[in-house]
Amino acid sequence: MEAYTLSIIGLLALCLLSILLAVYSGASKGRAGALSGPVLPADDGNLLYRIDRVHLNSVEALAPFVVPAVLAMMMGVGPTTLAVLVWVHVAIRLIHMAVYLRGGKAAKGGSVRTVLYVSGALVTLVLIVVTGWAAVY
Repeated sequence: MEAYTLSIIGLLALCLLSILLAVYSGASKGRAGALSGPVLPADDGNLLYRIDRVHLNSVEALAPFVVPAVLAMMMGVGPTTLAVLVWVHVAIRLIHMAVYLRGGKAAKGGSVRTVLYVSGALVTLVLIVVTGWAAVY
């Protein structure tokens, strides 16, 4: 597993990001006197809503990426290939988070946020294909 150290650190970073965003979201709701659960109004102009959504986005993206990444290690996918996919995904998630939290047009479903979302999904898809390929061959 030593060969996968960079990938493991990247996966742990994704998990840590989700936990930090959960704390940030919960603390922000507490300071605002909001109840746990969905934030209203559900509007990208509402910072509390964006904080909550960026947390939920990170959680939604976590399992579909982490599971094939762990399977990739089990199947012997090249450590460099996996590390590149993991760290590209980490970078995309961090940029997505920054754009979403910043607000403005890009946070309102603008092309930047959409490109980041689709890029993250494509990296996940490539990881799934690479892992499946390694499992079959």
